[in-house]
Amino acid sequence: MSPASHFVATITVILEDVEPQVRRKLIVPLNLRMDRLHIVLQIAFGWTDSHLYEFRYQDIGWGVPDHDFGTDLRDASKATLLRVLQETNARAITYLYDFGDGWEHTIRINFICEPEPGALYPQLILAEGRTPPEDIGGPPGFELFLEAINDPSHDDHAEMREWYLENGFDPRLVDVDAIEGELKRYARKWNPKAKAK
Repeated sequence: MSPASHFVATITVILEDVEPQVRRKLIVPLNLRMDRLHIVLQIAFGWTDSHLYEFRYQDIGWGVPDHDFGTDLRDASKATLLRVLQETNARAITYLYDFGDGWEHTIRINFICEPEPGALYPQLILAEGRTPPEDIGGPPGFELFLEAINDPSHDDHAEMREWYLENGFDPRLVDVDAIEGELKRYARKWNPKAKAK
């Protein structure tokens, strides 16, 4: 096993084409499998893991292969972040969630370093912006949703509030405690040494 496999990567993940900006900064183990990185991103952004996903760099993709449809995706459960970075030399990769709505995230690798002794990973460093509701119609649908839900005179205001929530939608409000708690739960689950403590 390569010594680098014990290192961690600080990453910044931005949900593209959404205003106000939705961004997360995380520290993840380099030996994290890509299917588990998908789970980390679902937690960090508050998605519900109800749709397919894909990581992509140029013409290479990782996700859940579907051989019935002749997909060219590599199996995300058989690749680690380290292997993806070594194979591609990428400093940024794309994470696409929900092929219908097309939520595209850019994952930038900020830097790689040794982990802090005794620390559990993944960790959330920064969370900005609330993730759009699922099945809202992608970035254009989210823009219309924000207009409707925050404007009492909008034709769709009552319907959107009834469909989604009664108390409005604050696009800047992020439940950081919930994200950190769930990431900690997975960090313990994925780290055998932490289980033993």
